Amino acid sequence: MSFKGRDIISIKDFTREDIDYVLKIAELMEPVVKKGSNILHGKLLATLFFEASTRTKLSFEAAMYKLGGSVIGFAEPETSSIKKGENLADTVRVVENYADVIVLRHPLEGATRLAAEFASIPVINAGSGAEEHPTQALLDLYTVLKEKGRIDGLNIALVGDLRYGRTVHSLAYALSLYDVRLYLVSPELLRMRREVLDTIKGKIEVIETGIEEILQEVDVLYVTRIQKERFPDLAEYAKVKGAYKIDLDLVKKVKKDSIILHPLPRVDEIAAEVDKTPQAKYFQQVRNGIVMRMGLLALVLNAIE
Repeated sequence: MSFKGRDIISIKDFTREDIDYVLKIAELMEPVVKKGSNILHGKLLATLFFEASTRTKLSFEAAMYKLGGSVIGFAEPETSSIKKGENLADTVRVVENYADVIVLRHPLEGATRLAAEFASIPVINAGSGAEEHPTQALLDLYTVLKEKGRIDGLNIALVGDLRYGRTVHSLAYALSLYDVRLYLVSPELLRMRREVLDTIKGKIEVIETGIEEILQEVDVLYVTRIQKERFPDLAEYAKVKGAYKIDLDLVKKVKKDSIILHPLPRVDEIAAEVDKTPQAKYFQQVRNGIVMRMGLLALVLNAIE
């Protein structure tokens, strides 16, 4: 199976075999993250971040450095020619002359796919508006696999902002390739997008429900923040702000071997006191993001088979 030169735009472009293969490669990167490697020596990653990021940007950069490569790019479009009016297509066609792979985050849906159409080098989607975040879904699956030993047969709940949360869109698409039961927990205003439901409902069992009803059922509780920046009307945001809060009282009701995940950043949806519970695995997710992205970069740059 070859990923050489492949764009990573949507998790919908992946088969289950693709995902299982990427998970296997990520596992191979576990010892490499500690000792480093030179398999990408001489290769250059360009990070084009038109939107704020901490984990995604830093983990891609760390992944590239761990494999012996180098990084260029920007985190503030105001420091680039975008400020002068340069369009995305031209930016990509310029940057491909400097780099071997582009990682792009953009506030507009479809921006990464547009960039990939103009670029002759691989483009990796680091978040496109409220649409998708495929590499986050891959590291989420890797975390579930590491912590639970399997993905098939699990009961998984997605909780919070299912309308604007791009991470849960990609994760739902990915989970539909496995034998899981998926619970969707959200305020009415933030229910899962219709196009996502239409795609996954024929493949797996999907149940829209309340949180209290499922606490003894779920193996994985995947929590997301209410994304204020995506709301066109802040009055609507005010209605759902703080709709769910995972605290110690709630954690006491879940199964002892269940895990709690969060793509981060969090605001107030998971209390800090939960961090010390055995179920809390969201900071492990952060570390898993490095090995996952190391694997993807090695694959698309043909440094590993």
